[in-house]
Amino acid sequence: MFEGSPPRLLPWTRPDGGPCYLSTDGPDSHLSVLADTVESELLAAAETLLDDTPPPPARAAVDPQELWRLATGLREALRAVLRIAVSRGDRLPEPCDHAETRLCEGRTCCRACRRQIYL
Repeated sequence: MFEGSPPRLLPWTRPDGGPCYLSTDGPDSHLSVLADTVESELLAAAETLLDDTPPPPARAAVDPQELWRLATGLREALRAVLRIAVSRGDRLPEPCDHAETRLCEGRTCCRACRRQIYL
């Protein structure tokens, strides 16, 4: 693993529904990049679902089966977003005292010590 970080909780589960973790030497490994891509897609899908959900006054005019479909989709999206939040939170490094950031090859890093900062 890189920089003493714990195993990464992946955005998918094992066939039995249990969590999947990744232990890697770097954030640019094939599975890390795949997990980043899946996380981005899940977050985009959640945002789209929220955009498609009618506001409360308009819900009365929507078919109950459509509302149930939306509610189910929102529940699944929320579960995915929470999983991503836990995964990213677990990978937060101990804060450095420099408090200055910059982009390093597309990732946010500390300007002084160059440690990656997960946002």
